[in-house]
Amino acid sequence: MIFQVEELLHMDADAAKTARESLDLAFQMSNILDTGLDRHTLSILIALCDLGLNAEALAAVVKELRNDLGPLTPQDAAPHGP
Repeated sequence: MIFQVEELLHMDADAAKTARESLDLAFQMSNILDTGLDRHTLSILIALCDLGLNAEALAAVVKELRNDLGPLTPQDAAPHGP
């Protein structure tokens, strides 16, 4: 039983490492393509695609939101206190 738990923990660590490396690569490509997406937003979009949402539809939504909202400044993205 203990061996199985240790094996599962090791597999989870490997999966987490692979996920981080994949996100790093996607973020590098995003920067090269000058998408303006931050790492957090990119990870959300990737997760939505993994859940089966259409990537082209998500891209259209991102473009539409950018057109409606305009560029965000770092102050706009910062959490607001009470």
